[in-house]
Amino acid sequence: MVTHTANIYKEVGAAMDQVELRRLESKCSQENPPACTAGCPIHVDVRKLMLAIQNQDWKSAASILQQKQPFPGIISRICDHPCEDVCKRKDVGATVAISNLERFCLENHAPKIANVGPVTPKSQTVAVVGSGLRGLTAAYDLARKGYIVTLFEKSDRLGGNLWKYPEQQLPAQVIENELSVLNRPNVTIERNTGITRQDLSQLKERFDALYIGFAAQSEDTLELLGENSRVDPISCTTPIAGVFAGGQLGNNSPINAVADGRRGAVSIDRYLQGASLTASRDREGAFESKLFVNVNKIPSLPAVPMSNEAGGYTGEEAVQEAARCLNCQCLECVKACRYLESFGGYPKKYLREIYNNESIVMGTRHANKMINSCTQCGLCAEVCPNDLDMGQVCLASRESMVRRGKMPPSAHDFALRDMAFSNSEQFALTRHQPGFNSSKYVFFPGCQLSGSSPEHVEKVYAYLTEQLAGGVGLMLRCCGAPAHWGGDQGQFQTSFEEMVLEWESLGKPKLIVACSTCHSMFREKLPEVISLWELMKDMDLSIRGAGANYGKVAVQDPCTTRYEQGIHEAVRHILLRLGYEIEELPYSKELTKCCGFGGLTAFANPGLAQQIVENRIKESTADYVAYCAMCRDRFAAHGKRTLHLLDLIFADDLQNAATRPNSGFSQRHEHRARLKRTLLHKFWQTPQEKERGYRAIKIICNEQISKLMEERLILIEDVQQVIEHAERTGRKFINPDNGIYLAYFRPARVTYWVEYQPQEDGFVVLNAYSHRMEIVEEVKP
Repeated sequence: MVTHTANIYKEVGAAMDQVELRRLESKCSQENPPACTAGCPIHVDVRKLMLAIQNQDWKSAASILQQKQPFPGIISRICDHPCEDVCKRKDVGATVAISNLERFCLENHAPKIANVGPVTPKSQTVAVVGSGLRGLTAAYDLARKGYIVTLFEKSDRLGGNLWKYPEQQLPAQVIENELSVLNRPNVTIERNTGITRQDLSQLKERFDALYIGFAAQSEDTLELLGENSRVDPISCTTPIAGVFAGGQLGNNSPINAVADGRRGAVSIDRYLQGASLTASRDREGAFESKLFVNVNKIPSLPAVPMSNEAGGYTGEEAVQEAARCLNCQCLECVKACRYLESFGGYPKKYLREIYNNESIVMGTRHANKMINSCTQCGLCAEVCPNDLDMGQVCLASRESMVRRGKMPPSAHDFALRDMAFSNSEQFALTRHQPGFNSSKYVFFPGCQLSGSSPEHVEKVYAYLTEQLAGGVGLMLRCCGAPAHWGGDQGQFQTSFEEMVLEWESLGKPKLIVACSTCHSMFREKLPEVISLWELMKDMDLSIRGAGANYGKVAVQDPCTTRYEQGIHEAVRHILLRLGYEIEELPYSKELTKCCGFGGLTAFANPGLAQQIVENRIKESTADYVAYCAMCRDRFAAHGKRTLHLLDLIFADDLQNAATRPNSGFSQRHEHRARLKRTLLHKFWQTPQEKERGYRAIKIICNEQISKLMEERLILIEDVQQVIEHAERTGRKFINPDNGIYLAYFRPARVTYWVEYQPQEDGFVVLNAYSHRMEIVEEVKP
């Protein structure tokens, strides 16, 4: 869509800046944590934990827990598991039993006490008052950062309320083993040492910072701080400089107490390092993840029952329960788009690569292939919950690179030369209907239908002139899509303006377009553009040559009709009128997939384009019906029985039409040129002219050489120009042993080489290849 592209281009700009990068990145939710991790106040990586359990990698499972839990053996037994309340699996079955799985890992595969490893010692000292979960966590985290920590506990043992849990749930030995991680050189534990309000001033003189490990507004805190007991919920600061306290009000959640202590440790670390106490703290504690997870097609699964409720899961049961985890990710666009999948990432990652690619002044632009491989079909935006359109981002980058002279000429050169041919005198044509001096309508078949099925263009034009009154003009040329897709807006505008002048010369008639891409190029720029299919849906279809019902067909909607509901309905209406049964592909209408030609992917990344076709044609065993000539030909080239919608109306033999070979690039040129001559002769009685110049040279190629030339994007006319130049100038090499000639010629930005042998009626081509190096011959004096 031209206007939509322009709007996106304004958003992205000449070269994506960081503001635009961040705005676009924010639309991709993939890097957000799953709901369980976000809902966990200390952010245990539950998704990774579940994968480790599924793989029975108990060492990794324990390591994952130790990374976030200061005392995993304790927490796994008493956690109130808020993660389970937000688990997405509950929408399609029962929530995953995360807490029970953690307990299984630590009870049956208990790791040794975590190896804290060496730390860089710091000179600052911190006092922690109280050894409940808040104080223990703060002391543990600060000690790991190298601070000199003194922990004050008024009783004779650490743990506070931990000792109130039943022995069966939390054995005393577990508490003692877990808290032994505090036996470190930089940690001093003062038992039987109660701290009163009068002791605070003395502690402030002895220590650089002080943490009171009680919940805000609890009796213990009020007793210690009195009128200074106001605690900031973000930074844990109190009105007394250097004194911090717990921030959770009346919350008996064990896991929130751990998170509260960790928040206090972060604040003290920042305070002692002179950093901001409030910056970037929006994701501390539990928060709501923005990760989009589509559960619509996921089957419901109940929880795996425990064979022994008291003893917990067996190993087999634990693995089965962990396997119920959805491994929450978004990746909606990656799952739908072979292009996005093929580069091994997702939009946020690709956006950074494009940004870096745009920023390079000198050096290799490694993202060029990725940028030029997008089909620009818009499916990613359709399935993305936030409407992120990577196609438009890639297009904006192409436009920026072309404008700044950074786009390699090889990327889209062939397609642009093909477009130039279609707008040259070889094919371009503008005429009123014979016998008319004005046109109410003008038929614009497009260059691809003309190159693929020129006989259909001829028949449709004759049909329209019979069915419509007021004169039906004809315009043959390219709509400019290759230049638009390639990011060459200058060339696109020039081509479009030339087309508009031709249209205006006919009196601005209604445009009837057979090609969906042409329709997408014109509909927002020109008034009264109508699709051929919307026009024909209610017209007389008794002209159908095939006669018999062909059965069930699957409809391939071109990607350029994604938002054209009227065209979708018109095509299906025509099929039903013709007596066909319609099968909808898994991705159809607004969710349709590209054939791999859109965006010039077939030229920039032919391997990927082939994968796109192969994936698409596997979606149904039924014969396909396409109303885009390129979709039809690309499917046929890969062995899929595919009919063009016009075959169902005009073809005499549908069996042959369904298996008709793909028209190669050389054949498409020949078809267009011949179509122009045929139409001029048939409708306007213009005498047929013989081919002149290099086009008069007869080329003979076997099937193998023809296929090789197609793969190398070498046209018959390229070979004709080489041979004509060689024969006319004598600039050629000859092998005296076999009489084979070798010649080269550079008609544009490509040098072509041809090996050939003369015959009485033409020239046999034995090999052809090309390169972009220019051969400079030294002229000796």
